Amino acid sequence: MATVELRFSAQPEHVRTARLVAAAVARRAGVDEALLDEVRLAVGEACSRAVGLHRSHGITAPVTVVLTDEEKAFSIEVGDEVPGPGSEAATATGSSDATPDGRTGSMDSETDSDGEDEMGLAVISGLVDDVEVRSGADGGVIRMSWPTKSAAALA
Repeated sequence: MATVELRFSAQPEHVRTARLVAAAVARRAGVDEALLDEVRLAVGEACSRAVGLHRSHGITAPVTVVLTDEEKAFSIEVGDEVPGPGSEAATATGSSDATPDGRTGSMDSETDSDGEDEMGLAVISGLVDDVEVRSGADGGVIRMSWPTKSAAALA
């Protein structure tokens, strides 16, 4: 199982680099050429969402992207460090307003981003058949996976 890990500061201009790296690694892992645009778009949405969460919550830690070539699938995990609902860090913000994935933040900074966050998750769900969104005290992760050519050959 080969893994590539990418970390970048939460700046919108780095999302393009993450998309390009994801497509290159997916191609090398054996993801069908017809799916590469989906990989690129889904990673762009997930990274843009993570960048937006970091910026709106004042988090300076980098966004992480982990690309893994497994036996029958290629997976990508895009992680942020915004604490999920019920965690001490989220409770410390003093807000009970939740975003669509259950995250908390101040109403002023979240009002405009709620719709964007929901739309981003909808786009990702429309592009990727196998997607999972998790959040906890250490932050959130969007995990996406695609079959590789070796998996298709075995079927």
